[in-house]
Amino acid sequence: MPPMTEDTPYENEKTLDKSQRTQDSYQIYEINEESSNVVARTIKNVSRWLDSLGVEIRGIERLQPYERSSNETKQILSVIGLWLSGCGGLSSMSTFILGPLLFGLGLKNSLMAGLIGSTLGCAVAAYCSLMGPRSGCRQMVSARFLFGWWFVKLVCLVSIIGVMGWSVVNSVVGGQILVNVSKGKIPLVVGIVIVGLISLAVAICGIRQLLKVEMFLSIPVNLAFMLLYIAGSQHFKYLSHADKPDMSAIPNAIKGSWLSFFSLCYSTTSTWGSIASDYYILFPETTSDLKVFLTTFVGILIPTTFVGVLGILLADVGMNLKGWGETYSSTGIGGLLYEAFRPWGAGGDFLLIVIFLSLVSNNILNTYSAAFGVQLIGVFLARIPRWLWAIMLTAIYMVCALVGRNKFASILGNFLPMVGYWISMYFIMLLEENQIFRTRWFIHLYTKEFPPEAPKASSSNSILAAKRTRRGVNYNFNIWNDYDSLSRGLAATFAFAVGVVGAVLGMAQTYWVGPLARKAGADEGGDIAMWLCMGLSAATYPLARYWELKRFGR
Repeated sequence: MPPMTEDTPYENEKTLDKSQRTQDSYQIYEINEESSNVVARTIKNVSRWLDSLGVEIRGIERLQPYERSSNETKQILSVIGLWLSGCGGLSSMSTFILGPLLFGLGLKNSLMAGLIGSTLGCAVAAYCSLMGPRSGCRQMVSARFLFGWWFVKLVCLVSIIGVMGWSVVNSVVGGQILVNVSKGKIPLVVGIVIVGLISLAVAICGIRQLLKVEMFLSIPVNLAFMLLYIAGSQHFKYLSHADKPDMSAIPNAIKGSWLSFFSLCYSTTSTWGSIASDYYILFPETTSDLKVFLTTFVGILIPTTFVGVLGILLADVGMNLKGWGETYSSTGIGGLLYEAFRPWGAGGDFLLIVIFLSLVSNNILNTYSAAFGVQLIGVFLARIPRWLWAIMLTAIYMVCALVGRNKFASILGNFLPMVGYWISMYFIMLLEENQIFRTRWFIHLYTKEFPPEAPKASSSNSILAAKRTRRGVNYNFNIWNDYDSLSRGLAATFAFAVGVVGAVLGMAQTYWVGPLARKAGADEGGDIAMWLCMGLSAATYPLARYWELKRFGR
């Protein structure tokens, strides 16, 4: 790996091995050449072989500015292709379908709750993505500047569970599609395995190959969904604006279902905030924040809305057309899409296979990013190469998909909204950190990150430092791996814990309905946990962070 160069006003060159707490180094993925361990030597040799093939073998270390692309336009187009492919598919659509079919909402309420919720989630993900070009670090690595060395491990675990949860959903839906296209010749179990293996093949390769594959898939996938609009339109005469009749008898039932579906759709897009900056680390450090924000916001919003509206339309038809409803009950979303394409015969089957690729596209991103989260959890785990973690994570989510293959709606409707809770807390704390503390008014409190005795920056670095200070994002990203300079994480962890209390009070899931959630709906409640956890974390973090900076200087 090339030697590090100075790219921030303050260069921290402390050794990291003076304490066993900081065994990580910039070579944490290297295994000792003289190791007598057969497994270790085998992994080392496989890594070298993969490297020779152009596979990315680096892990969580920061990408230095000189290692990044200088072609900003090319990077923007690549990421747009990634979002069109990853978001414009069945992963997003499967959420919106639940508005009518699980929550019993009619067309109008489903569209309002779904579109408003997903749009807000896009804004959250877009803001989180700004950390990519600024830092050159993966999303969870940059989270160390908030949560510190130890507590970020908890955040990584939550993030891994979230993205792997979506991989489980994708695998089940993909398996359902293959079952229907093959007329039952391909069992659901085999379909799930096929989704996992295809996704793994691309995720192992690394970010450069991943971006190319995602851009390539974006065109046929979105074209197939456009044709699905046409095929489904033949049945739109069965659309109804009415909610389920039994909900009308209970005054708060519709309100509660509306809030819960809103929360689910918000989680669908906001969850990208836990991994969004992973795909911007190749951008030049000077890339405009506005460009990055708009690329992410529009890149997620347009394809999600495109397939989300279609999902609601098809689900509303399924709620009113007996044959479609029965097919959905027996073979899930894959069966619903099969019914829409049935009049097209073999052509419809082919388009279903193309749509199937959208699930693979989404799983590729989940598998790729989850591996970095695992490496951040522990020093020993960080020494295991990223490609090997991708294999192990794929095996884990495939097993989970096989076990829960008959409980798709339960998994999606009751588990995955919780991912939106934590990303809401992370977002609001990151926003406050950047806009309040990483400014000229409080930057002097970061005495560990910017020690007074640090050498003065060169003129070019001074200009860059001033630019960052004006944007409120003054960081010394060279300390990403320095235990002694990183934040203690006490303020963020305390605010996170307080936010969890709000989530418990406001969540409305099968296994728990909070006391405040009950007031927002009928017996099943209305999910308002997102607002409570975000609000409590926002109120708690500034005071706690100020105390932390005054007490520890980091």
